[in-house]
Amino acid sequence: MNLNSLKQLDEYRWTIPSAADQKPLPITLFGTRELLETMDDKVLEQIRNVALLPGLVGNATTMPDAHWGYGFPIGGVAAFDPKQGGIISAGGVGFDISCGIRCLRTNLTLDQTAPKIAPLADELFRTIPAGVGKEGKLKLSPAQLDDVLEGGAVWAVDQGYGVKEDIEYVEEHGQVKGAEPKNVSALAKERQRGEMGTLGSGNHYLEVQVVDRIYDAEAAAAFGLFENQVLVSIHCGSRGLGHQIGTDYLITLAKAAARLGIRLPERELACAPIESPEGQQYIGAMLAASNCALANRQILADLTRMAFERVFPAANLETLFDVSHNTCKAERHRADGDERLLFVHRKGATRAFGPGHPTLPERYRATGQPVLIGGSMGTGSYVLAGLAEAESRAFASACHGAGRAMSRSQALKKWRGEQLVKELDRQGILIRTRSYRGAAEEAPGAYKDVDAVVEATEKAGLARRVVHTVPKACVKG
Repeated sequence: MNLNSLKQLDEYRWTIPSAADQKPLPITLFGTRELLETMDDKVLEQIRNVALLPGLVGNATTMPDAHWGYGFPIGGVAAFDPKQGGIISAGGVGFDISCGIRCLRTNLTLDQTAPKIAPLADELFRTIPAGVGKEGKLKLSPAQLDDVLEGGAVWAVDQGYGVKEDIEYVEEHGQVKGAEPKNVSALAKERQRGEMGTLGSGNHYLEVQVVDRIYDAEAAAAFGLFENQVLVSIHCGSRGLGHQIGTDYLITLAKAAARLGIRLPERELACAPIESPEGQQYIGAMLAASNCALANRQILADLTRMAFERVFPAANLETLFDVSHNTCKAERHRADGDERLLFVHRKGATRAFGPGHPTLPERYRATGQPVLIGGSMGTGSYVLAGLAEAESRAFASACHGAGRAMSRSQALKKWRGEQLVKELDRQGILIRTRSYRGAAEEAPGAYKDVDAVVEATEKAGLARRVVHTVPKACVKG
């Protein structure tokens, strides 16, 4: 990104200065000079366009891991007021609706697991369906799938996947209200029929990690984390159903924008007023996909428990937290001196409620929400805690990962998957994948420096570091 057109507010915040004849655009870009310089100029173009959409409240922002996406940049956050003509945009949510991370803490240590890490990786690979179009053992009828789309992780627990204690530590208590399965197309439902409890492909993964660094001992204790502890991170979303909903509603929302005379700065930002019929239809379908993703991660968490127990019979896996990073949520925030109901788009950005937020589990009320940040399969990941000041700076949002530094096609030109897997094995990181091509696309070098991204996130006042983890085994599609 060319920074000549930006104004630096401090070491970690940037904006676009006003020209002599116009007001400054309401934009904030978070990150160091080095991080912003690695971003494509398209990121700046896209966030400019977002700032022009009707009903925007506060600033449109990009996180330190931002990169080019469809419509919104990935790592983009923007809030809209329905009472001021605010819009809902499928491009502001993404195609992988409610993609997110479920983190499980275990009672195991590195010393206990190291001798059997290879058998554990093999068992997880056998147990967890992963890959393009990969289906699981669970096949649902249309009526059963509608129950999933309304019930979310609560439905999964009721069906015997996991325990009720899990639900306390899933966003929205495992069930997003307002879902409308009837707004989801038959094609979207058909694509999901056999994909419940599956990991998918691309940047999705299940990773066995070890806590190697503690930054905040008090928060770590509240989160139940300690040094050398084994954790599991499950990164996936709503699979084919969410992607089809995005595809379906891009057309619907574009027609609505034309009908209502909304001038789109970019056709990929197809949108409709939140209170319009089309806006309400998309919201109902999008929330149904959110429940699909929450149920999917709940099932995967249960499969993970079973795999661990076959290798380590005394293993105990508890849900630390589950939070999505491709969503639009109706939340109450203070803006312009008043508390208002706003629709906050977070695309490749994680909700990061600070200490005292009333929706947080009592266990985390004093520390702030756990914020789960994935690296890549060869680098570290983080657990952060939300900060109170993130509310005013980015509607309580933080980064979601390292963020791509190069495209998948560029990565394929630079790495061969089989060689990459062997190199990671020499580093003590076991990769189990059904696609060497997919492994090459997700090479650690294809991503930004997650340490730099997380440090910038903390210094910008969005979330603070609690623990750092290193990967030991990773299941990929």
